[in-house]
Amino acid sequence: MFDISAALDRQIAEMGGNRPTVLFIEPEDPRILEAAFSLPSFARPVFLASREEVARTIATELGSMDPARIEFLLAESAFCPIGERKGLRDEIASALLAAPPEKRLARDGEHARLLASDPAYFGILAVALGHADIVVGGARHEPRDYFRPLLKALATGEESCEAGVFVLPDSHVDKVYPHNIVVLGDVGANATATPESLAAAAVSTCAVARDLIPEDVLPRIDAAMVSYSNRGADEGPGADLVRKAAGLVPGVLAGRIERGERYKSISIVSEIKISVALSARSARLYGEGGQFHGNNVIIAPNLDTGNLLFHLFATLYPDARKFVAVTGIGCRGVDLPMDVLAEDAALAVKGTVLRLLRSGTWKRTPRDTFFPRPRILAINPGSTSTKLAVFEGEEQTLEIELQHSAGELSPFEGKSIAVQFAFRKKTVEDFLAASSLSMRDIDAVSARGGLLRPIAHGTYAVNEVMLDELGRGASGEHASNLGALIAAALVQGSGKPAFIVDPVVVDEMADRARVSGVKALPRRAVSHALNQIAAGHRYARERGTFRDRLNLIVCHMGGGVSIGAHRKGRVVDVNNALDGEGPFTPQRSGSLPVGDLIRLCFDGNLNREELLKLNKGRGGLIDLVGTADFRVVEKAAAEGDAQADLAFRAMGYQIAKGIASLIPAFDGEKIDRVILTGGLARSARFVALISGLLGPDLGGTTVYPGEMEMVALAQGALRVLNGNEQARSYGNGVP
Repeated sequence: MFDISAALDRQIAEMGGNRPTVLFIEPEDPRILEAAFSLPSFARPVFLASREEVARTIATELGSMDPARIEFLLAESAFCPIGERKGLRDEIASALLAAPPEKRLARDGEHARLLASDPAYFGILAVALGHADIVVGGARHEPRDYFRPLLKALATGEESCEAGVFVLPDSHVDKVYPHNIVVLGDVGANATATPESLAAAAVSTCAVARDLIPEDVLPRIDAAMVSYSNRGADEGPGADLVRKAAGLVPGVLAGRIERGERYKSISIVSEIKISVALSARSARLYGEGGQFHGNNVIIAPNLDTGNLLFHLFATLYPDARKFVAVTGIGCRGVDLPMDVLAEDAALAVKGTVLRLLRSGTWKRTPRDTFFPRPRILAINPGSTSTKLAVFEGEEQTLEIELQHSAGELSPFEGKSIAVQFAFRKKTVEDFLAASSLSMRDIDAVSARGGLLRPIAHGTYAVNEVMLDELGRGASGEHASNLGALIAAALVQGSGKPAFIVDPVVVDEMADRARVSGVKALPRRAVSHALNQIAAGHRYARERGTFRDRLNLIVCHMGGGVSIGAHRKGRVVDVNNALDGEGPFTPQRSGSLPVGDLIRLCFDGNLNREELLKLNKGRGGLIDLVGTADFRVVEKAAAEGDAQADLAFRAMGYQIAKGIASLIPAFDGEKIDRVILTGGLARSARFVALISGLLGPDLGGTTVYPGEMEMVALAQGALRVLNGNEQARSYGNGVP
């Protein structure tokens, strides 16, 4: 059976971008709450009830639900008891009164105030006014109380229709529908069809199918407009309606194709007898076998026929996955049947979110009523550049990487990194000014952490102890030391917070992991903590839970490679990537045969600086094949260069071996996932090599190509600002 849920999840993830705000008007229904558990990774739920009421319903009706998922849903959601939101009720009542005649739902002021207290009207108008993006209802509301007002208040001017999406179980063996996927339209909107409305419904239904079903699953959308007549074999008003609509379809479809090239794969044939569309045998006997290759869309000529087909399929195939998509309202509403299953309710919301993202008309929730969007400045100083970004909530609105020339940096050569403070701070201020921003517009600053004493993971408030150590370079000199110094200076006197997030010195290693065979050489944790932990947070959110409830092995693969064992949120073992411990990398030697290394140190051929350079800067791929450019090595390996191929495979082998070596760090507990991230994770061939070497026993592999450092800085601050975490304090002891 085709996994429509996974297909929708994958497509939504590929679209990326902001999470729409989805408002549920029936939070007292346990089916709705159960459906909501699968949504926070790509949508922001709002429930028209208090947090306590929602938690109580979950506890009494969904007692078997994983407590971590319950906690995650509650943390990611907003709660809006209508009775406590007088300002919103008044705004909605005013909007109901001011609506144009074609959208008017209230008779007078008293009626408007009454409707504004009704969950259905409150939810619909909240979307119309931009407080939310999608309203979900119908499970406990009759059509006249929710669906009809939905169509009226959110109408876009396009013809409305409802498309019913079915994925039939494997028990349906008749090969009429490719992959057993069939989309029915119109199943709920148009009681009286005209040629114009039927043609619009036909194209809209096909567009829904194209938007939801990946092209690698259904390369073509083959639709049939059904009738009691088959290709002119009978007469009557119904057959005439279909014939007239068929004549309008090419023009309507051409307009749709102008909105997206993907709609070119739609083909619509007309006046097909219903039995021909439903049965391969009938298609053959009616002479359609040579022309039909199986329909995946059936357009009914009226509401009664469409509704009958929908419920016929639902009754015959109770195990089918099914949901309805509403068109003509800008992908802003979900209409659920009263007998909906929780899983199908989730599919309906996912489908609407995907269509909204595909529409190209939505960027973010217009108003931040339910989810505030604090403006966060992220600062990431590097040795020769400064990366800057501005976020409004989760959305990145600005980003730049300022390159600093050798001439600009020459006055600071050989001096403490802190000497660059004024120069780097000015580049940040110049960036803000060029972006028509000042610190008055910024709510918080989040900077890359520098070389501090070993600390636990998390978001830290910048304080005087931290600033003193970074300014003196007490734990070492690195450009990242400037981050907290600049952040503190920018917010000085404003009362606004400055943070650092998961610096490279995050060290939560278990004592047993620190021990080496030489007492004077304990192992140290220096890793790509910011990117590793961000990848863990991302994976957890996509699974509807928290990072501290999972066991993960996270591997960052770039110029350096660090592999961490993330056990219930703590990095209990990780290699020292800064000094080249672990697998070799494009520029680093990795762990070496110790005896041979000692002899190399004393044979007189290499001095101290040359040995250090061989370890970091001239080792790894650059020593093995003469280049640190991984893409060049991969291309040469693919073209048959034996030396490049061996180095490519050996590096993948060492990384896989490093990942597998962390299994004991979990003391026999199940490992939920291996995550590959960093620049080298962009190579599908390299990822496949590592995944293949690991096999399926480590929970499978998830890939997040590239780095997410700026996002990680912003999200670390956001978790504190939203109250989901408390900022840690850096003090005289290791936190």
